[in-house]
Amino acid sequence: MNAQTMSLEQIRIAGMEALARELGIVGMVRFLQQFETGHGDYSKDRHKWLDDQDLDTIVKRIQEKRETNKKAK
Repeated sequence: MNAQTMSLEQIRIAGMEALARELGIVGMVRFLQQFETGHGDYSKDRHKWLDDQDLDTIVKRIQEKRETNKKAK
């Protein structure tokens, strides 16, 4: 097949087949998950999470999380 003469649907199908053949089904899924666009508005959500916190509070939470992770290992 010539990619220049293939329809977008044919290219999509050929690409999925190539991914599955070369990576296996699990590898294909993991590869495709990298390109998921997600949903929502991260900027608005981030403001909801962080606007009421100052830098010192954020740094303290990071340090606490790191200590918790060290103890879990």
